Amino acid sequence: MSTIVLLTLTGLGLSALYFLVASGLSLVFGLADVLNFAHGLFLSVGAYGTWWAAGHLPGAGPSGLGFVVAVAFGVLAGAAVGALVELVLIRPLYARPIEQVLVTVGLSLAGVALLQATWGADPRTFPRPEWTQRVSTVLGAKVPNSGLLLIVSAALVLLALLVFLRRTRYGLVVRAGVENREMVTALGIDVRRAFTLVFAIGGAAAALAGALGGVYFGSVSPGQGGSLLIFAFIVVVIGGMGSVVGSAYAAVAVGLLQQFVNYYGTSGAGDVCVVALLALVLLVRPQGIAGKVATA
Repeated sequence: MSTIVLLTLTGLGLSALYFLVASGLSLVFGLADVLNFAHGLFLSVGAYGTWWAAGHLPGAGPSGLGFVVAVAFGVLAGAAVGALVELVLIRPLYARPIEQVLVTVGLSLAGVALLQATWGADPRTFPRPEWTQRVSTVLGAKVPNSGLLLIVSAALVLLALLVFLRRTRYGLVVRAGVENREMVTALGIDVRRAFTLVFAIGGAAAALAGALGGVYFGSVSPGQGGSLLIFAFIVVVIGGMGSVVGSAYAAVAVGLLQQFVNYYGTSGAGDVCVVALLALVLLVRPQGIAGKVATA
């Protein structure tokens, strides 16, 4: 019983990490039709921003309120980079999808190279509060506190996104834009501001994933964002383009499937099953669990 509980909670921790990356990615694609391969860079900016702030920013530190300040710095850095990328690189290319892909892939590679040139290619030890390195007993299972932190944080982010999308004016504009961008533009609403806002929100969520992923893994490296981005794309496709709730469902399915198959099967079999699940969803329900059909 304790093994099932442990696998379930650690799988949900992995799901939470995938959801934090995928939620912004899904909104960006759903609203702006931009397949942002540079999204992993936002995660790396958040991770390295938090790592740097914990050691250098006044008031920040590796524990207590200082760690909260460090994470806030990393999240703000991710949001700022997300908005800057939309304003400078993506906005001139909205009608040129092939160039969008080339620019975001190039930016992703350049970002990794810049991080390697600045802080080296080797993983850096991530500053972690002491309590996140302990375990808690849940129904007889000893569960890492870092995984529980990820689950709680992802649930709060999901709640905040739902309140924003359903209870605020900009949220309504974003939802309407995901359904029919041309109609929103025809009503005289400047949807470009929504584009920038969605990129900033996606950057902030990915940066939070980077910071909490650093706590979970205990280290940060330049290529961490790219490896997590692959599974985030799978989550977005399974959940449905433009659907935050769909991404949450898909993240739970992917994380649990990966964790259980890797434990009861051979190492790496979980990744194969996730790809098989993606293929099955594309064949049976190409619009995903809760999203709209992806169009060219």
